[in-house]
Amino acid sequence: MASITKPQVRKIWATSKELGLDEETVYTIVYRETGCDSISSLTKEQGVDVINALVSLKEQRPLRPGMATEKQLWLINKLVKDLGWDDNPKRLQGFVKRLVKVDNPRWLTQQSASKIIIGLKAIQRQQMEKQAARESSQ
Repeated sequence: MASITKPQVRKIWATSKELGLDEETVYTIVYRETGCDSISSLTKEQGVDVINALVSLKEQRPLRPGMATEKQLWLINKLVKDLGWDDNPKRLQGFVKRLVKVDNPRWLTQQSASKIIIGLKAIQRQQMEKQAARESSQ
């Protein structure tokens, strides 16, 4: 199988930059699409899959000035999944309503989405600390 080409790698990074994605998010998309941890280890076909995913994300990005970006909404959904809240959408809705007084996460502004992300990361950190404490006490 042919390895990913340099123009494909450039396209991945250029499209990611246009979307405002950080390096961690890019590698998350690469892993989600291909199961690989490294862009340089991708095949040409896997490179096409990653580029298509990024282009699709770019095309789906709604023009919502001042509203939460797709990147922010994606990160919120990722954190919700990591926390195990994805089985109950009302849990996120309640958290959003309590923290920023908005009924639906899709209605978040960029500023309020940042607050939600910070809050979810804090909860995630607390869960990891509790887990580490439990493991060290055993």
